[in-house]
Amino acid sequence: MIGYVTLGTRDLGRAAVFYDAIAAEMGTGRTMEFDGFIAWGKPEGTGICLTRPFDGQSASVGNGVMVALAATDQAQVQRLHDIALANGGSDEGAPGFRGEGFYAAYFRDPDGNKLNAFVMG
Repeated sequence: MIGYVTLGTRDLGRAAVFYDAIAAEMGTGRTMEFDGFIAWGKPEGTGICLTRPFDGQSASVGNGVMVALAATDQAQVQRLHDIALANGGSDEGAPGFRGEGFYAAYFRDPDGNKLNAFVMG
């Protein structure tokens, strides 16, 4: 149902380092790039896009908004959490079970956007 998610950034260069590393771990890369906008993902699947807000105002974080990244296994959840923290992200919850069959880690990108990496089962 979801085609892509767009998040705002105050510093596209800094954010690109973060998302390049996350995307590489997930076996993908940049799919589109032009002035002030970068997208990552696979052409046939969901992607994440970053941009400076069109209205010229500062990017801000949505309260209660989170982007979930589907990992292949628990080890990849751990790697994604580690990569996020190594590339300017901050911890919002270490990898672990959050309910029966739901394993996840939570983190924020350099602009404060909340993400998680998860695997079911």
